[in-house]
Amino acid sequence: MPYPIKELVNVSAPEMNVRSNEPAQHEAPVEVESEPEYIEPKGEIINGKNTAEFYFCFVPEDPKNPLSGEIELYLVNDSNFTVLFNYSYIKTDGVEAVKQGTVRSNSKEKIDALVQEELSDLPDFGFQLIYFRETESEWNTPMVKKFRVNPVKFYKESTFRENSYFKKNALVLKITSDAFQTELDKLTQDDFKKVVKAKEVVEAPKRKKRKRTSEEVVIDLHITELLDDSEGLSNREMLDIQMETVESEMNLAIKNHTKRIVFIHGVGQGVLKQQVSDLLKRKFKKYYFQDASFKEYGYGATMVILRKG
Repeated sequence: MPYPIKELVNVSAPEMNVRSNEPAQHEAPVEVESEPEYIEPKGEIINGKNTAEFYFCFVPEDPKNPLSGEIELYLVNDSNFTVLFNYSYIKTDGVEAVKQGTVRSNSKEKIDALVQEELSDLPDFGFQLIYFRETESEWNTPMVKKFRVNPVKFYKESTFRENSYFKKNALVLKITSDAFQTELDKLTQDDFKKVVKAKEVVEAPKRKKRKRTSEEVVIDLHITELLDDSEGLSNREMLDIQMETVESEMNLAIKNHTKRIVFIHGVGQGVLKQQVSDLLKRKFKKYYFQDASFKEYGYGATMVILRKG
């Protein structure tokens, strides 16, 4: 009758049966490592970062000796948009796609690296970008940008500077440009005139009216006093409007033989006051100006004397 060997007993040599008394060993099950779950980062939303600001950055391992190691290339998204990108080499014999992906809001992505041996034959670097927000109500035009970087730049320590995106010095190139200017570049001269005229009519902010007398004109340069609606204007655009106001009001007051004109600019950080002073010195040298009455305006106004008597 057949039996398994492990159940047989050796009666002539009992010592051989020791192992048979040991509990059978079971093979330990093989543990299968599960792949870690990938959680896609959502990005960070920062108040005020609602303008499309994207940068192409070169970051050397050692900024003081850029060619001693790798130069890492990054795409920086300095906005509240999500960016889908296609990064390519543009060569004389065609286009080579290098990397595609997503850069979440207010973050950066390493997309490439260069070593010294590659600098002698650099391609042009090309970007195609689509950017959006989940709550976006407008359709944003995709961006296309090409960079041609002179290899000589990488041999100079001064090329790489302090920046807001890396602890190391870096070469930071802006991908985004003024969308309005980009469209203007595509237009004929006649179309250009039409667009500028239409922009002035449709988009020119409405300026408030001001009272004036022959003795004195008082102009409040606070943007809320100059415009009915300043929403959407950048700091630079608002400052330009304020300076245009100073110049036009000076010319009008001179024409009307006004005795004096007061510009209320406030205290703040002193930027607007300095700009007013610079403009008066540059374009109205013959007229004396000083701080206006402290009792009436505090430290925040400048008076220009246009005529005596």
